[in-house]
Amino acid sequence: MKKIIAFATILMAAVSVYADTKLKVGATPEPHADLLNLVKDDLAAEGIELEVIEFQDYVIPNEAVESGEIDANYFQHLPYLNSFNDERGYHLVNAGGIHVEPFAVYSSKIKDLKDLKKKAKIAIPNDPTNEGRALLLLQDAGLITLKEGAGLQATPQDIADNPLKIKFKEIEAASLPRVLQDFDAAVINGNYAIQAGLSALKDGLFVEGSSSPYVNVIAVKEGNENNDAIKALVKALQSDKVKEYITNKYPNGEVVTVF
Repeated sequence: MKKIIAFATILMAAVSVYADTKLKVGATPEPHADLLNLVKDDLAAEGIELEVIEFQDYVIPNEAVESGEIDANYFQHLPYLNSFNDERGYHLVNAGGIHVEPFAVYSSKIKDLKDLKKKAKIAIPNDPTNEGRALLLLQDAGLITLKEGAGLQATPQDIADNPLKIKFKEIEAASLPRVLQDFDAAVINGNYAIQAGLSALKDGLFVEGSSSPYVNVIAVKEGNENNDAIKALVKALQSDKVKEYITNKYPNGEVVTVF
């Protein structure tokens, strides 16, 4: 009888290991918040209540994790996270990589980059790393040449050769889809392109390669990456359920899993 009681006690402890645990996770709407909401019930079954808090920018979610207002966020790629830490002196770390959203050049005025005229206007993200990422993409497309050594921190001032005399406008990433019609082209982040109904492979005039190092991660404050609830969150997102959902919802490669 004592053995049965002891076994029952162990079983109850195993079931309630996360009991009454609440995770607050910040995310941009699509696909990040969608994927988090997809695994809510899975986490609830383990005793973890997941609260998804949506943001429309790339700064506040990191500030909220650093201050402890929220437990984690899911919206950014590793180069941006590292740049943010360097710039702000923050202590954010990667708790797990989930997916990649290919960057692309879009236009509502032309069908091919070859149709760009001299002094064309192109909008690019104004945040660190994504601006450099956009310029590197335009370099790969053959439109510009950056100065030697210019990398993720590149700005228009680092352009060494600009045959078409393209004029660049730095704009908040979230606003790029809304101003697309005001420019000859724009380089748009994957998540904001998706929200605007744009498909990288269908609508993009030039698309980032599949070997992109810009993996979107679950970011937490240093020291929390080994928290059991955070590990459970990452495991839930790195599941066959999530992979199947992404494959079905984004058949054109707008979102690609990395696990």
